[in-house]
Amino acid sequence: MSFKINIERKLLLFIVLLVFGGAVLAQNPSGSIVIKGVVTDAAGGAPIANVSVFFSGSAGVLTDSTGHYSLFASRRFVKDNHLKFVYVGYKTGSVDVNFDVPEQNVDMQLEESGHALADVIVKNHREKYRNRDNPAVALIKQVIAHKDENRMNAYNTASYKQYEKMSVSVSNFSEKIKSKKALKKYQFLLNNVDTTKVKGQSLLPIYLEETSSDNYYRNHPKDEKKIITGARKVDFGEFIDTKGVTKYLGSLYAAIDIYDNNITLLSNQFLSPIAGSAPTFYKFYIRDTVERDGIKIVHLAFSPRNPQDMLFRGNLDITLDGHYAVQRARLFSPIGINVNFLRSMNISLDFVKADNGRYLLTKSDMMADFGISKKGMGLYGERVISFTDFKTDMPLADSVFNGGQIVEADSAAHRDQQFWAENRLDTLSTAESKTYMNIDSLKNMKSFKRTMDWITFLFAGYKQVGPAEIGPANTFYSFNPVEGFRLRLGGRTTTRLSDRLFFEGYGAYGFKDQKFKYFGSATYSLNNKSIYKFPQHYVRVSYQHDTKIPGQDLQFVQEDNFFLSFKRGNNDKWLYNDYFNINYKKEFENHFSYDFNVRYWKQQPAGTLDFNYATSQPGLLKSVDQVKTGEVGVTLRYAPGEVYYQTKLYRIPLINKYPIFQFRYTAGIKGLFGGEYNYNNLEANIFKRFYLSQLGFTDVTVDAGYISGKVPYPLLSLPRANQTYAYQLNSYNLMNFLEFASDHYVSLMADHYFNGFFFNKIPLIRRLKWREVIEGKALFGGLRDENNPMVNNDQMRFPYTNGMMSTFALQNEPYLEAGFGITNIFKILRVDYVRRFTYLEHSDIAKWGIRVRVKFDF
Repeated sequence: MSFKINIERKLLLFIVLLVFGGAVLAQNPSGSIVIKGVVTDAAGGAPIANVSVFFSGSAGVLTDSTGHYSLFASRRFVKDNHLKFVYVGYKTGSVDVNFDVPEQNVDMQLEESGHALADVIVKNHREKYRNRDNPAVALIKQVIAHKDENRMNAYNTASYKQYEKMSVSVSNFSEKIKSKKALKKYQFLLNNVDTTKVKGQSLLPIYLEETSSDNYYRNHPKDEKKIITGARKVDFGEFIDTKGVTKYLGSLYAAIDIYDNNITLLSNQFLSPIAGSAPTFYKFYIRDTVERDGIKIVHLAFSPRNPQDMLFRGNLDITLDGHYAVQRARLFSPIGINVNFLRSMNISLDFVKADNGRYLLTKSDMMADFGISKKGMGLYGERVISFTDFKTDMPLADSVFNGGQIVEADSAAHRDQQFWAENRLDTLSTAESKTYMNIDSLKNMKSFKRTMDWITFLFAGYKQVGPAEIGPANTFYSFNPVEGFRLRLGGRTTTRLSDRLFFEGYGAYGFKDQKFKYFGSATYSLNNKSIYKFPQHYVRVSYQHDTKIPGQDLQFVQEDNFFLSFKRGNNDKWLYNDYFNINYKKEFENHFSYDFNVRYWKQQPAGTLDFNYATSQPGLLKSVDQVKTGEVGVTLRYAPGEVYYQTKLYRIPLINKYPIFQFRYTAGIKGLFGGEYNYNNLEANIFKRFYLSQLGFTDVTVDAGYISGKVPYPLLSLPRANQTYAYQLNSYNLMNFLEFASDHYVSLMADHYFNGFFFNKIPLIRRLKWREVIEGKALFGGLRDENNPMVNNDQMRFPYTNGMMSTFALQNEPYLEAGFGITNIFKILRVDYVRRFTYLEHSDIAKWGIRVRVKFDF
């Protein structure tokens, strides 16, 4: 009996041990754990790459470019349970880990250390900072002096493979949005949230683009070549210019060269910490020194003297091998920087040591988070560029550089998954990998199409109706002194009707003059693309009968826009114009284009305007009711490196450092379409933006024109005037319409933007983040005797207002106006005070004025 009891007790004990032992083994059978997490900067919250994460006695791992790591460890191979985080320039972080939990998340924030080189005297940072006798400044001057030998142009030739990933996500994505009934259909998209990429943020990917390329460089003669071998990006369909989005993002998140004096990001120029003038704008501190790969490395920290200027803060790892090369760079946006909507920005640059001992950039990672508020939802963008297979100073055949600098292989847009698996040098997160499929599903949803249709109507003014669009909405109603209330309704066809044939037209009616106006055009695309897509190649025939203000020539705005109905001064001299145009236009991939046109043009005076000639009898005038011309012409345009976003109406340029050239020649032929005059009109225009680093940038436009032949004033050059209260960049803002007429002229316009260079240094004012701008405009010109009615009585008289002449020829002095303004008011508003300096004796003019302009910018 007792034997039986003992057996039962042993059996019970065995079962208990089995159950509890099994539970322990099931919890962590081998004592091994997997730890994941992210390492960030304690001060700014930016992720830190290449941090060593390890247990004592065990091999560790390095954090990636986003600060993330994943570590496998076993209890048997570690000395203790202290997980350490080590990075040069930061205090070592440590945390105790429980080995009984097989999978866990451990994040770490590292604080910067204050250590310096052993032979450097560490001074209290509260002392006044000086460049003189500062070893950190002496070191950065060595880096500056050796820049050229560490750049790509130090090699005779170079080739490498490049992979680029550009992504945009909704940041701080709110979980409350998922519960909205209206968004129930979009759960497949809203559930694709990444909570691991950036600590404390939920990111919802909405845009992704990948590019793989082979790149070549040579120094003599200097040339570069990029052959795109693979290209892939999301497509939102017809409502969004995806190609324009790509170019826009590329201009915001530009490729970064730390050795450039200025780094262009977010439409601004940031001064590099190793620019020639860097010691003037930055403070430098030596933090630490280590030995890596047998080379002594100095960890150099830097910060802006004024945190609101276009500068960085961060740290550099500099080699002490005689080359003074940058081995690693971490750049962050200073708190308080005068960049709109920017919540944070950080840049990681990593370099690899080549066989010749020099360092080559192997990875560039730029991230920026934008938002209206500091904690609400915003947009998070990232551009990662990875480089591999470097070959330097190897012979390259001249044929490699034939053709354009950027060439896309025919199969680039059709690469399969295997290609990307082999050529993707950076991994996609789980959320990113679903972006292509999610956006493709989204754009095919009827509800999404309806929503985008209405959004397009609100912002662009066009509403889709089957194969056509109705709009633009801001021209439906306007008013002016000639037509009174004006109603207009128009539209155009889209690619839903045809990929080659497009129609556009409108009808308008003025209730004061009780006349109908109209326009119609038919365009045939010769390259089977939409006529609004680059490169354009089409033939167009159009006819227009409508009103026009002489001398008003607007960019990116319809002339009958409702908001332009409000004007100052006398504005009752108008024209009824009839145009019949035949155009042939062709653009090339290098952004050179030509446009041939044949035109019939009839002008009739409207309002108080008249076409009068003097007669032999004093006080008696001869009136004519129209001026007719027949013209042929050509326009040549070259815009190297041009980047723009295509809207429903216009191409909005994203201005860069390259100039834009335009030349136009027009010949008036007497007898062509009943034309009454022979003349030649030559016009040239050059635009250029000049970047001046911390002093901002200047936009300069130079215009010139010459008309040969005897012509009446409606055919002369009428300067672009402005009688609205809006500041117009390419118009004379205090000149009246039809105030001047010339047959030869030269014009110079300049706007200089200081980007807050002065305001950023004024207490209290700098909190407003206002920016300064100054402008000046000058017009030189004249009128030959044959075209001047004040000299030649056979010429058509200039217009009069209230018995006084109101149109004049430019005399010996130029027309001059200048002003200053404040931009970035409420982040979107520009207000200018403009003053006129010459021809002040003219009647009914504005000698000074306040002008306003709305502009969204960073």
